[in-house]
Amino acid sequence: MKKLTLFIILILMLHSSVIISAQKQQDDRKNVSKVLDDLNIFAAKADFTNYFDLYADESVFIGTDATEIWNKSEFMAYAKPHFDKGKAWNFTSLKRNITFSKDGHYAWFDETLDTQMKICRGSGVLEKIGGKWKIKQYVLSMTVPNDISNEVIKIKAPVEDILIQQMKKK
Repeated sequence: MKKLTLFIILILMLHSSVIISAQKQQDDRKNVSKVLDDLNIFAAKADFTNYFDLYADESVFIGTDATEIWNKSEFMAYAKPHFDKGKAWNFTSLKRNITFSKDGHYAWFDETLDTQMKICRGSGVLEKIGGKWKIKQYVLSMTVPNDISNEVIKIKAPVEDILIQQMKKK
């Protein structure tokens, strides 16, 4: 009887541990999603301070132009004039996927965005720092429909061929 009771207690403890773990991941998913939603809201409202508070001190933003690879302070310098105009950019998430590391300290995401550039993709990594999710890397990409990609390549080739040659020399 004691063994059966012990076995039942063990099963109940394992079951409650699974429930707590699932709840924690659901809470983390909501919190990461809120960071990403806030990122879009703060940009649309040109709230420079709150927007950049969502980024970790050691973070990277990779923009749509091949030359746009900035650490936080470089990105802040680029963005400041846009925010000073009273409206930076306005992105709305259409679809978002979030995945967590096994230890729960990192999350990575990809999302499809409705933007002034039409459909874009945002992707990146967040780290839980001091109990808060902070963006460590954000990558913004414009999408190109396959059926017009050859036309787009022809348009961008003259500019990017020069850039490719410059990058090869470095």
